[in-house]
Amino acid sequence: MSNEFRVCDECKMINIKTLVPRLKEIDADAEVELGCQSYCGIGFKKHFAVVNGRYLTALTEDQLIEKVRKHLKK
Repeated sequence: MSNEFRVCDECKMINIKTLVPRLKEIDADAEVELGCQSYCGIGFKKHFAVVNGRYLTALTEDQLIEKVRKHLKK
């Protein structure tokens, strides 16, 4: 089972230059999809990523990474 990360490359709170490498560090084999995730209201105020179909939000990128780690497929 491989993990899937989906990240918006347009939302204000998401810095793909820092988030995507951190996600790849967690799981180098995971599929990473960049593009609008239709979560614009949240993406204006919070960091978010979609991990294996589940939307995860956090106030900081570090908090988001902690949540991502908890929702990985083993």
